[in-house]
Order: sequence, then C-alpha cells, then structure tokens
Amino acid sequence: MEKILISACFLGNPVRYDGSALDVSIKVGLAAQAIIDQWAGEGRLVPLCPEVAGGLPTPRPPAEISFSKKDRSGLDWRVITSSGMDVSEPFQRGAKIAMQLCQQHGIKLAVLTESSPSCGSSTIYNGQFEQVKVAGEGITTALLRERGVRVFSQFELPKAADYLKVIEG
Repeated sequence: MEKILISACFLGNPVRYDGSALDVSIKVGLAAQAIIDQWAGEGRLVPLCPEVAGGLPTPRPPAEISFSKKDRSGLDWRVITSSGMDVSEPFQRGAKIAMQLCQQHGIKLAVLTESSPSCGSSTIYNGQFEQVKVAGEGITTALLRERGVRVFSQFELPKAADYLKVIEG
C-alpha cells in the first residue's frame, strides 16, 4: 500500500503560521475531505508540517520567499518573515525532513498546502507581504519534485487520487 505525505494542517493539527489548522471541507469541499478521510482510514497518511519539523514555533510570523541577488551561499532566494527575520535554514531543514520521510516510507505522492512558502505547488506569495500570489513552488515542494515525488495541492485531491490509482496499478 502506497503511503502519502500530507500537510499536517489538513488533519486538524494547529500548525499553520497563525496557530490554526486548515479545514479542507470548508476551503475546498466535502468531496476533497472525503478523499483525505478515505486515505486516513486506509492508514496511508504520513502527516508533516515542514516548518514545525524544521524548528519553527506555532504561532509564528508570516513568511514568504524573497528572491534577490545571489549571496555567498549561492542561493538566489531567502525565506523572510514579515518582521524581516531570515528563516531560510528552518525551511530547508523541514524540506530535508520531508524528503527523509518520503525515502523511509517509499512515498511517491504528497498533498501539500497551496501558496505556502514550504508547501506551495503552483503558487506562492510574491515575497513583498502584499497578499499577491505568483506562480511558484515552496521549498519542500521543490525538493520533493527534484527527487521524483509528485506533489499536489488540496485543490487537486481528485488528481492525486487518480495518480495514486496509477502508481498502485
């Protein structure tokens, strides 16, 4: 049976930056929640909040990926909080922990929180704290995809369910 890495906030865990969970049934719909509930009942889910796993507290200041000139570490992005604190290291650490869980459980599929600087799969915020979304992916999503894990958002749960059927044959 295939395991699925899933954002812990989808399962009612209050780990989001503001100390809340993300209620998929309200934000996306009951059909999406039914998919998560089915997977949970089958024992497939491996929950993780990469930001908390990386060492950040809950609640915590909002953070966004900021793109800038390359620094001496060779990175051309940083994760910065709304107060200007660089939290790139905990975000990287959380991404590595997510990858380790995928390797440990043979995970090929993840469902992560859209627009998050860790988990965004098609959009992230623009790094200016303007509530403007742009095309992009979070730090954890980028690492997982680089290593062959398919990442879907909560808005793509039917596609994720279809992909699960494909990889299970």
